[in-house]
Amino acid sequence: MSAEAVTQITQLLYRYAEHIDQGQLEQAAAMFAQARIHAGGKQPLDVRELLALWRRLLILYPCGTPRTRHLITNSIINVADDRLSASARSCYTVLQAVDGFALQAIASGCYHDRFSCIDGVWQFAERDYRQLDFVGDLSRHLRTVVKPGAIE
Repeated sequence: MSAEAVTQITQLLYRYAEHIDQGQLEQAAAMFAQARIHAGGKQPLDVRELLALWRRLLILYPCGTPRTRHLITNSIINVADDRLSASARSCYTVLQAVDGFALQAIASGCYHDRFSCIDGVWQFAERDYRQLDFVGDLSRHLRTVVKPGAIE
C-alpha cells in the first residue's frame, strides 16, 4: 500500500470535515465534483444536488458556521494494487455547541467512500452517507428531522 496515497486520502477526509465545520459548503461540495453521492434517495446525487441539500438542511449561525466539530476516526483505507483506486470506511462523530445548548454529540455513523487517483491526485469518487447510526438532538443543526439510515 502506498503511504502517500493513504496520507492524501486521510487529508481529504479531514478537509471535508473542516470545510463543513467552517460553513464552507461550496468548498466541501467541490470535493465531490467527480463523485456519486448516496444520501438515502433512489438515485445518487451529483455535486450540485448535494450542495442544494446541505443548503436546505443545515442551520448556519451568524458566525457563518454550523457550530459543529466533525471528528473523523477509525479510518480503514484500502488502496488497490494499481494505486489508481481506493476505498475507505471511517467513523464520524458530530459535536455541537450553541448558546443555550451545551457541547454534546449530536450524531454518529460511518462514511463509506471510494476514491480515484487522477494525474497523481486523489479525489472522492463516491460517498455513502446512509450509515447514520446514532442520533442526538439535531434540532440546532438541521432544519428537518433525520433518522438513522439517512444523510447526517
